[in-house]
Order: sequence, then C-alpha cells, then structure tokens
Amino acid sequence: MTLARRVSTIGGIAALVLVTACGGGTDGASDEAATPETVAPTTTVAETTTTTTTIPPILAPLTGLPVDAPLTRPALVAKIDNHPKARPQWGLNQADIVFEENVEMLTRFAAVFHTNDSDPVGPIRSGRKQDVDLLESLNSPLFVWSGGNAEVTRLIRSSTMVDLSHSSANDAGGYRRESSRSAPHNLIADTSKLWTLAPEGAAPPAAQFAYRAADEAIPSTARETAGIKLSMDGVRVLWEWSTEFGRFLRSQDDKPHVDVDDVRINSANVVVLYVQYSKSGYSPVAKTIGSGEAWVFTAGKLFQGIWERADAGDPFTLKDTAGNEIKLTPGNTWVELPRVGKGVSYLPGTDPTSFKYP
Repeated sequence: MTLARRVSTIGGIAALVLVTACGGGTDGASDEAATPETVAPTTTVAETTTTTTTIPPILAPLTGLPVDAPLTRPALVAKIDNHPKARPQWGLNQADIVFEENVEMLTRFAAVFHTNDSDPVGPIRSGRKQDVDLLESLNSPLFVWSGGNAEVTRLIRSSTMVDLSHSSANDAGGYRRESSRSAPHNLIADTSKLWTLAPEGAAPPAAQFAYRAADEAIPSTARETAGIKLSMDGVRVLWEWSTEFGRFLRSQDDKPHVDVDDVRINSANVVVLYVQYSKSGYSPVAKTIGSGEAWVFTAGKLFQGIWERADAGDPFTLKDTAGNEIKLTPGNTWVELPRVGKGVSYLPGTDPTSFKYP
C-alpha cells in the first residue's frame, strides 16, 4: 500500500561475580617439628578504569528530533491558503509547525519550516495583523506571503520578521503561478530559493515547546482520548488518533485532508489554544499574548491545562492541571487557534460522526 493511503510511522528507544576461597588448617600438636607453610608471593594487578563518554544527540529546535548537524538557518514561515479552491496544498506535511488561524469566514495556515524544504510551497496568500504577535518568538523568521493591505504591510515590515513577500522576493524566491489552479489560489514558491535570501546574520529559532525523552513516562494528568472536533470559522476540523500509525490524522469538512501527493495530513502533536478574537476591519485578530485554556494532544493522550505568554517574543508555555510543563512527543506539531468553547474531545470507541461539532 502506498503513502497515498497510509501515513508513515515514525519509530523512535555488570554483574560483579565474587569468588570466595575456603582455607583449612591442622587440628592438633605433633611430636615432630612443624613444617613451615609455603606462602605464594603476592602479585599486584593494576585496575584499569574505562570511561565512556556519551555525546548527546543534536536536536532540531522545532521538532525535538535528532539531526546530523546543527541547523543554522532561520525559520521560514509561509502563509498557506485554505480556501476550497486552494486545496490540496503543498508543504503542510513538510513543515515543523503549522498554525491554523481564523480569517474572514475561513482559516489560513502559517506553516513554519526549518528542518525540511518544500519545493514548491503554497498556495501562498496574504498576511494578517495577528501574524506579527503569533510568529515573533521564532527569532526574526523569513515571512513568505503574497502581500496585504496598507496597515498589515506596515506592521509586518516594521516587525522583526523578514519580508519575503511576492513583491519583495519574486523570481529570486521561486514565486510563480501554478497553471492548474485559478488566481488568487495558485501562487507558489520554493523554500530552497527563499532561504538563499536570508539576510546576513540570520539565526535559527529557539525551541517553541518542551519534548519528552524516549524513556520518559506519560504523566498521570493525561486523559484518554480518540481526538477532537473543532469549529473554526467556516471550516470544521477533525483530528483522530491512529494507533496504527501513532499519529493524529486530520479531516476538514468531514473529508480526509490530504496534500498534493494524496498523503493524509498528520501530526505527532495537536496543540489547541483557545483564544479571544477581536476585529480589525473585517479580519479577526487572535489575542495570543496573555493566557487561556489549552488542550494538548500527544501520544494518543489529552492534557488539559493553560497556555501562558507574557510577550510576543516568548514561546507559548503549556501547563497541565497540576501546574507542570506539558511535554510533547518529538515530531511535527499543529497549533489550532479556535475561539473559546469551539472544541469537543471524545473518548476511544466513540464514533465521531455520532455527535455534532461545537
């Protein structure tokens, strides 16, 4: 069976013997002179100590997975369209982290690349005001977008993100129109070319989440789960845990969500951050600084708790109901940003079609 119908799984884990001699002796006096014992000479053997040095693995900051060498390039964020005419998309399964945010009666993806390339990536669409706060913790990422209104353009260009919009990067970034799609849902680019446009001194991102070690047990605050239903603006999202693949599989609008290679969109972790939205004109603006309720789906379990973030430059901190930091499974992560109250988790053995979206 090909990857068109399956998702690759990711595997990923002196006794001292004491010898005792028993000694014997004579049992009485004798008329004859005692015969002196012959004593063997003492031999001293120097003890050899061997020290083994274990070199810790090099881990990718945005996945927690081992890599052959440190990743020195900056993060790259591509704004990817989720309009029905933009599906299937390029690059969602290659991203380290994907944020799904509400826009005008639809959702849009901010796909964060660092470990892998995606040639092409897209369809690429416009930025939003909420992107500035959401992405600032990635340490001046390259921002790949089609453009925006005057206010959004001003905010993005004055932020710490590096503007690699269609108008700025153009041919050098591999921007082009895909002939099989209609505009504006057909703009694509190449991450391998876009990375060559990074400014001098561009640095890699810091880790955005904590990850469990291979031998680390799942804390007792975890709950059983089979997945979650989310009502985003104009899109119904379902994440289902697959025991076969050890990953969460995504559907939207009651259909399996696949990429251009017909591979199901899948993730090691699904982090649901319930946020308040305000408005800027017609556009929703997610409030991602402060705190709120968090549901973290990892290793087939659910942690309920809170997210906290004092500043846009800080990664999200995730804490469970006991106040402990929630650690993710090494691998890729989807971060969902629904409105408050728009998610329902369900237990194993439950048919997800048996209940409504919230």
